Amino acid sequence: MAEIRDGLGLDRNDLPEYTTIYKSFDRLKMWVWRALLRVSAQQHPQSGHAALDSPFFDRRSASSYYRQRSGSDVQILKATILTDRGSLTVLDVHISARWKHDTKTGPQVVRRNADDLQSVAADKAFHNWVTKYEFYALGIEPLILQRGLRSLTLGHNALIRAKGYSQRWMAETSYSTTKRSHGDAVRALGWYRQFREIVLMFAISNIEPLCEPL
Repeated sequence: MAEIRDGLGLDRNDLPEYTTIYKSFDRLKMWVWRALLRVSAQQHPQSGHAALDSPFFDRRSASSYYRQRSGSDVQILKATILTDRGSLTVLDVHISARWKHDTKTGPQVVRRNADDLQSVAADKAFHNWVTKYEFYALGIEPLILQRGLRSLTLGHNALIRAKGYSQRWMAETSYSTTKRSHGDAVRALGWYRQFREIVLMFAISNIEPLCEPL
């Protein structure tokens, strides 16, 4: 991508061949791709206030022959994404083919980034008392809505919205923008490459605003 190269000050002749980049999806471990994502987010000012959400990505565009040969019947991938509510950059991603519950994947993503977080906003799907207790133990304020219509629950949710939960919709807008720019379907064949493809997609989205002309 010419815009990305210009933004990073890279010359096309200095870049490796496409096959070298493609094989790096196999060679580099997932933590390396997460580190790349984190570095791309750190190019923007961080607020310390994040949002959790779980968008989905279609993997049916991969060869149906390959999916049958590999014995995979998973058609949708679930990504649990941690986004800075100030800069709208994606800080971390957890991808699952078996759709683990949000109360399992949410704390896992937050735990990896706890040192840099002050609060995390999330919808009712992420709510349980174990999750909230863990967030408090990490020194993070959980802005998580509760289920129910009792007056105590409604009052709690109103307080959560007043503390900053309402900014969560901006994170959802950033996911939508990424999908419009790069698509909502993965193109790699292997599931592990598809996981890396999603992480790389958000890393590019973090960098793209830096490449826009002033």
